[in-house]
Amino acid sequence: MTPTPTTATATATTGCGGQCQCAAAAAAAATPMINGIALHEPGVTHDEASLREIAWSELLRQQAVQTGWLPAQHVLTAPTLTEAQRTAIEQMLEALVPTREPSDDECQRYYAAHTSELTVGQAMHVRHILFAVTPGVNVHALSIRAETALLELSRKDVPPQRFEQLAAELSNCPSSAQGGDLGWITPQECSPELANELFMQTDVRYGMGVHPRLVHSRFGFHIIEVLGRRKGKTPSFEDARTTIAQRLAQQARATALRHHMMALVAAADIQGIELEGADSPLMQ
Repeated sequence: MTPTPTTATATATTGCGGQCQCAAAAAAAATPMINGIALHEPGVTHDEASLREIAWSELLRQQAVQTGWLPAQHVLTAPTLTEAQRTAIEQMLEALVPTREPSDDECQRYYAAHTSELTVGQAMHVRHILFAVTPGVNVHALSIRAETALLELSRKDVPPQRFEQLAAELSNCPSSAQGGDLGWITPQECSPELANELFMQTDVRYGMGVHPRLVHSRFGFHIIEVLGRRKGKTPSFEDARTTIAQRLAQQARATALRHHMMALVAAADIQGIELEGADSPLMQ
């Protein structure tokens, strides 16, 4: 007897419907796995960040078992690591990815290239007008508006109070109520983009007064005016060497750990999740 269309459709959609392994195979295929170990029980869901953290932990746990830092376990699902297991994994990484101490020449080169970052006590009295880039905003039109205001404030005959007026009218920063005045700020108290523009430039154009160009940051476009400056003091190389060595050692270890995780990813059979080897919790 020829099957009815209804029966044929049900068979194609749900499998045999009996006690075979079709449903189990489908559930297993949907569960992320590393080297045959499921990252969670069937039916359990995790947000992306949590799932990736479980994946990193399982990759490292499996390596620790393979290298003898942890005893073998018969598991089908990635276990939650105990404090003792985490300690063993950290010890394994210390042995497999040792921290490299930078040479004196490396520290000297860093000192020469990052003198302004090492300076202590520097600060600036700054005011600004922020043209915030928000969802849905016409960025091109916003930039034209900001450039027009900058052009006006850059004229030699602009009235002294005009900056405060435009800040009150145009700025999307709460400082607009104070004419855009941010007070005295240090490099650590502003975004990296503003810190670079205010404290890392050596061009004479970036001294006192209104900056000749818009500053772009993660918040939007800024018109910047420097009202006062404290130069601070640059430590000698001898005084800064310990700090420099710590920074370089941290950078070198982060790079080495990243390469280590990338190698683990490349060697593993990973299903149901993408790992790039660069954002493991060990990188933090």
